[in-house]
Amino acid sequence: MTATVIDGKAVAATLRGRIEAETAKLKSAHGVMPGLATVLVGKDPASEVYVRNKRKTAEALGFHSLHVELPADVGQDELVGKVKALSADPAVHGILVQLPLPKHLDESAVLDALDPAKDVDALTPTNAGLLLSGRAHLVSCTPAGVMLLLQQYVGDIAGKEALVIGRSLLFGKPAAQLLLAANATVTMAHSRSKDLPMLALRADILVAAIGKPEFVKADWIKPGAVVIDVGINRVDAGDGKYKLVGDVAYDEAATVAGAITPVPGGVGAMTIICLMQNTLIAACAQNKLPLPKF
Repeated sequence: MTATVIDGKAVAATLRGRIEAETAKLKSAHGVMPGLATVLVGKDPASEVYVRNKRKTAEALGFHSLHVELPADVGQDELVGKVKALSADPAVHGILVQLPLPKHLDESAVLDALDPAKDVDALTPTNAGLLLSGRAHLVSCTPAGVMLLLQQYVGDIAGKEALVIGRSLLFGKPAAQLLLAANATVTMAHSRSKDLPMLALRADILVAAIGKPEFVKADWIKPGAVVIDVGINRVDAGDGKYKLVGDVAYDEAATVAGAITPVPGGVGAMTIICLMQNTLIAACAQNKLPLPKF
């Protein structure tokens, strides 16, 4: 058996077209241009690439794009002040503070300074609580992208057993809530879980977000299961070169799984476009307009 490849790029391209059309309608009918502000602290190369790609996508969709770049040694008060100023700016509908921040900064305090209505990464306690209660319209981007892929390639997941390996605020916890809201039976596992391979073998949907390259092996996977690989790991490919791999040993897993996301080209392709979707939704909500349907 060879697994179906879940094409995140294709699903993202379809969603991008819908966002572009809704953005044009919002501008022509109401004179509203969605505004996304990105905040980057320091010169981490990976973070610079991520932020640059987000800004390019926003601009290509016709959004107003604002970028704030601060030195790595910026003080807590200055950073919080910048975030509060963006929260008060009516031209900014979404704010993304690129994480992780340098160790001397308190991420929680920075997120607490964000207006939850502009928290397009859905990391504030307010948006986390709304997700838990089933009332959120801003949902963390990567988990939202995963749910769109499942919707496209699996359909109804009610009653299916889902395992999420990883319990981060950015992905694992919101992903579990979204799977639960879709009526899956959800187990969360993490670095201290016992007998992880046996837990994985029960899963109809296995979601790996643990940050360890090729950690999940083929003999962990229930035959025919859907495997969602959220990991992006840079590993040595020899001759001074590097390659990107996920948290799943893709080649061997693809011989057992029913469907699987590649790395790159799977979940990662969805994250930025779901950020744009959130920004558009936030722009509509802040202007008291009907939320777009996707």
